[in-house]
Amino acid sequence: MSIFGYTCSKHFHDYPCCHRQWQHPGHCRFVHGYSRSFTFWFASEDLDQYGFVVDFSSLRPLEQKLREQFDHTFLVNADDPLMPSWEQLHADGALDLRVMQNVGMESSAALVWEWANALLLEKERGRCCCWRTEARENEINVAYFEMIPDWFEKRQNTQ
Repeated sequence: MSIFGYTCSKHFHDYPCCHRQWQHPGHCRFVHGYSRSFTFWFASEDLDQYGFVVDFSSLRPLEQKLREQFDHTFLVNADDPLMPSWEQLHADGALDLRVMQNVGMESSAALVWEWANALLLEKERGRCCCWRTEARENEINVAYFEMIPDWFEKRQNTQ
């Protein structure tokens, strides 16, 4: 049973990138890569004028942001002690550096959840929200982030 009324999801895939978790004691401290994919779950109590929870064509800016962040890029934590080396390799054109607070899949799921909700709040003015994201690095490793945005909860409680 859904607490939202209407829901839908959209999947984006094929974002090959690499990263490392420099503080990890095992093999995750080494640079390694995956082809990431993301799934977004949307909800609304009412449909738009076209009968959609979310018009998927309105998500093009989100897809572009995913591509810019994760397509053939090297993701590194902001506190990585090799940052000067990564920055030099970026300047030399050897890698396309993206600095993140945390490159892990759980944090990536939270980050793209924020991006989706910022876009929806701007475009839909709170009519719908993204309540769940899935960040997948391969067929067997996946992380989720689930949260109803405060602004959507407030809207729900005032109706």
